Amino acid sequence: MSTNQPAVLLLEDGRVFNGESFGYVGQTIGEVCFNTGMSGYQEILTDPSYCKQIVTMTAPHIGNYGVNPEDIESKHIQVSGFAIKEETTIPSNWRSVQSIGDYLKEQKIAGIKSIDTRALTRHIRNQGAMNGIISSTIVDVDTLKKELSKAPSMNGLDLAKAVTTKEKFRWTKKKKMNYKVAAIDYGIKQNILRLLEENSCDITVFPAETDSQEIINFNPDGVFLSNGPGDPSAVTYGIAMVKDLLGKKPIFGICLGHQILALALGAKTFKLKFGHRGINHPVKNLQTGVVEITSQNHGFAVDLDTLPSNVIPTHVNLNDNTSAGLMCKDFPAFSVQYHPESSPGPHDSRYLFQNFIKMMKDAKKN
Repeated sequence: MSTNQPAVLLLEDGRVFNGESFGYVGQTIGEVCFNTGMSGYQEILTDPSYCKQIVTMTAPHIGNYGVNPEDIESKHIQVSGFAIKEETTIPSNWRSVQSIGDYLKEQKIAGIKSIDTRALTRHIRNQGAMNGIISSTIVDVDTLKKELSKAPSMNGLDLAKAVTTKEKFRWTKKKKMNYKVAAIDYGIKQNILRLLEENSCDITVFPAETDSQEIINFNPDGVFLSNGPGDPSAVTYGIAMVKDLLGKKPIFGICLGHQILALALGAKTFKLKFGHRGINHPVKNLQTGVVEITSQNHGFAVDLDTLPSNVIPTHVNLNDNTSAGLMCKDFPAFSVQYHPESSPGPHDSRYLFQNFIKMMKDAKKN
């Protein structure tokens, strides 16, 4: 139910959006970004790649189909805050168990509604992603400015440590699988694990700071580098591990995993002005010429001009011609910047999981 309690969203450049409290009554800080998907809000809320971010939905009505326990991508909500135009308080779907407002309230995530999300999105597009603060307890702007000034920039921030598993664990419950996979958890989404399992992978999930020797001792058929939040260049332990594993095990990376692989191969990364977040981003497969509609969520990108001679771009983002995929000519290693597991999003790119299987199959033969 609506509380009509006043709330404010203050951006670090001084722009203020006045609205109403949504979810938990409280205060939260994060980098403000936007997602253009018209559905999938529950997967977005629980995606660890959104750690320390306030997500704005560009679709005006959020919560129409409620929340259910099957569509989560991690054990709890990962976003710092949530900003929407209009909340649906009476959801309608046979799988729904609660409303989105109750879901946020239950997990103590502060949000704001009844703001002009189109104006907020345009501001972020023009000025770039920036820190912001949502508050429904203190609405005095000068006080909030002082709080916001303490927040660190996303540049140089290692957030993989904040979202990774504390202990390694075996995801696969079945006994007979064809491929043994070590999945490095930088903020892994559960649908990635589901799809690897569907492709006959016996998956063990390892913490982000696992070193290469532990992976070699585990002796997997392949290594998967997951998605995750923060600045990839700050994940120095992950870059060092991948460097050691190149040529020893087949490697497949997604999102942050793509950036970590690129850095390990000698390329550089940079922060995008406002990131790519949505479920309708066109990507061209440079090897086939086919355009795939993809699900994306990232604020950094690989600098194509810094790719070494033994690394070739395989996919490119057609919105801004940034890197969307790469492959190493010398080692069995490839990666993509987007989310082939989708959830939410189209299934155009799920063939990439079969490519990983083929790479492991070929490596076993040799």
